[in-house]
Amino acid sequence: MGLIRRWQFLCSYVLITFMSFWFSMISFLYNNLFVLSFSVPAMESNTKSYSLRQIFLFLLIQIVLSFFLFTLIQTSGDSKLFFYSSKNDSLLVKCLTTSTKGENETELIILIWSWPFGSHFPLDECPELYGISGCQFTADRSWYNHSDAVILHHRDVCHNKKQLPQVPRPLNQRWIWFNLESPSHSPNLHFMNDLINLTMSYRLDSDIFTPYGWLETLREPRNISIPPKSKMVAWVVSNWNPSSKRVKYYEELRKHIQIDVFGNGRMPLSREKHHETISQYKFYLAFENSQHQDYITEKLWSNALASSAVPVVLGPTRENYERFLPREAFIHVDDFPSAKKMAAYLLELDKDNERYQSYFHWQSRKQLVGRTSWITHLCKACWILQHSPTYRTISSLSKWYK
Repeated sequence: MGLIRRWQFLCSYVLITFMSFWFSMISFLYNNLFVLSFSVPAMESNTKSYSLRQIFLFLLIQIVLSFFLFTLIQTSGDSKLFFYSSKNDSLLVKCLTTSTKGENETELIILIWSWPFGSHFPLDECPELYGISGCQFTADRSWYNHSDAVILHHRDVCHNKKQLPQVPRPLNQRWIWFNLESPSHSPNLHFMNDLINLTMSYRLDSDIFTPYGWLETLREPRNISIPPKSKMVAWVVSNWNPSSKRVKYYEELRKHIQIDVFGNGRMPLSREKHHETISQYKFYLAFENSQHQDYITEKLWSNALASSAVPVVLGPTRENYERFLPREAFIHVDDFPSAKKMAAYLLELDKDNERYQSYFHWQSRKQLVGRTSWITHLCKACWILQHSPTYRTISSLSKWYK
């Protein structure tokens, strides 16, 4: 926790300072009392010089130990918040551990214009969860004129322009466009043209990257054990659209392999039984409702990977998926010329346990963070606002988000 780690650092620093002080005092007494008692006058100047060297050594030891302790704690935190950015088509990971308020950081007021989908949640957990301070979140619109930034959740303001703030914007107030839905399910993007200063979405090139999940690299490799599976392929789907690409692919695939379908109008599956049920299957159809850059949702992270089922994905390209997880961690429908060929491959893996288990080897060196919360996204926004003070306006959000 951020607060706990700050206390750990402070206590450790005081302890090292205390020990170093007594080390110096013992050395000083030894050289000035014991040595002087048995020395001739001609040696006094040398002894005093030696005592000064002891004081210098004390200061040097304190500086070195303090720097070592600071570095150790900064790289061994127990609470992390990950930020991703794109550069030259590579994935850069910046790990933010404790982030105390610095001299150049000012207290920011961030207004949540509307609760996302009406979901209420605590707004004061950033310091405790991630060590991020310096931001005050509020959902009280009376604070609009005093807010440094306003977060606009697209699906709550996209139906009518009057759902946006109607009073003049205070000078230098930044509007943050927040959206986790794909472009296919984000109507009226043109409402936001020339209004937005920062983007916050699942897109890797967003100003504030808020993915549905991610993988963290482990400090040490670990042994893994995959529970036995008794069933073949599962799919949980809530929005059944016969004309969609995913439903059409499913209709062809089920001709060649058994698929158990859960969701609206299909076999019922409660949220409490979600992971318990999916974990019985060897494969899970992580089929997105639309295909767009970086649009990789909980279907992969929370449904398939969290349940230890090999994901069979339909969404963006394989290359796009490989920016977020190892290539051997999933099966892409584009790997095969037809659904029939892919079904044959899944049946082969069912009979070859060693090849099937190879799809889980990545778990020995990485761990899944497959469930994020609204407050996680807000904490990232706080950090970005503090460290990216440049003001700009996005002229055409609808052109970028497609």
